[in-house]
Amino acid sequence: MSNQNEDTISRRRFIATAGLISTAILTRPESLFSQKESPVITIMRAAATAKINVTKLRGNVSVLEGSGGNISVLHGPDGKLMVDAGIGVSRPNVLNALNSLSGDPIKMLINSHWHFDHADGNAWVHEEGATIIAHENTRKHLETTVKVDDWDYTFPPAPRDGLPTVLFKDQHMVDFNGESIQIKKYKPAHTDSDLSIYFPKADVLHVADTLWNSYYPFIDYSTGGNIDGMILAAQANIERTTNKTIVVPGHGEVGNRADLVAFHEMLVTIREKVAKQKKEGKSLEEIVASKPTAAYDAKWGGFVISGATFTYLVYKGV
Repeated sequence: MSNQNEDTISRRRFIATAGLISTAILTRPESLFSQKESPVITIMRAAATAKINVTKLRGNVSVLEGSGGNISVLHGPDGKLMVDAGIGVSRPNVLNALNSLSGDPIKMLINSHWHFDHADGNAWVHEEGATIIAHENTRKHLETTVKVDDWDYTFPPAPRDGLPTVLFKDQHMVDFNGESIQIKKYKPAHTDSDLSIYFPKADVLHVADTLWNSYYPFIDYSTGGNIDGMILAAQANIERTTNKTIVVPGHGEVGNRADLVAFHEMLVTIREKVAKQKKEGKSLEEIVASKPTAAYDAKWGGFVISGATFTYLVYKGV
C-alpha cells in the first residue's frame, strides 16, 4: 500500500472517531470517552508515522505540516528558529523535514501555547540546542498536572528539558536571521497562553490555534479559553494583516486575510445564534437540534470538530 493511501485511510479513521466523539459530547460531556480512548492518544499514535510536508512561504520562512499543529521555521546564518515543536514521537520525520531546508542548527523555539500538539516536542528540540520562549502561562501549564475535561485526558508535567526558560507577560522581541520577530500575547482565546508570532520582513503572521483554517476550532475552557476571546483574537488578527500577509494557522492550510475574515464571521454568527437561544431558556439538546451551524458545516465541519460539537463549545461560553 502506498504512503499516500495509508495517510488517507488514517485520516478517514481519525475523522470517523471524531464523529463518535462529537455525538458523545451532546449527551454526557463528563463521560465523553467512557467507551472510546481519548483523542489525545489517537493523535499521538498517528503522529509517530505522519508524513511531514514542507512548504516554503516567503524569504527564509517555511511551514511544516503533519505533526500536530503547524510548525513555522525561519532558517539562516543564525541557525533555525521554530514556532512550535509538534508531537514528540514525530521527531525523526520533523528532523528530516528541517534538514531538507538547511543544515543550520536549531537555536530557538517559540511555543504558541501549551497544548501537546504544539509543545510535546519541546524536550527534543531543546536537546538539539534550542532555547524555548513562551508566555508565562505556557510554562505554568507545562510544569503542572492539567486535566482537559473535553479531551478526558490528564497531562502529566512536562520533563524539565521541555519547559520554556524565556518567559514574558505581554510581548517579546527576537532579532534572528535579519528578522525582528514580534511575539504578542492574546487575551484568553483558545487557551490563556496563546501567542501571535510575526515575521515583518517576510510579512508572515503565525496565529496558531486562534485560526483553524476551514475547520471549527477547539476551545479549551479547562485552561482559560472562551468563545468571546476567540472572536476578539480573530478580529485582532484581521487588524494586523493586509491582503499580502501570509497567515499560518494552528491547523489547516496556510491562509490569508480573507480566511481570517471568514473565520471571524463564522464565529460571530454562530455565537449570536447559540446565545439567543440559550437566553430564551432552551437546553443544549434543543439548541443542537436547531442546527445553528448548518450554513457553515459544509466548509468548517469536515475535521475533528463537527457542527454539533462546536455548538456545545459555544454553549459553554455564552
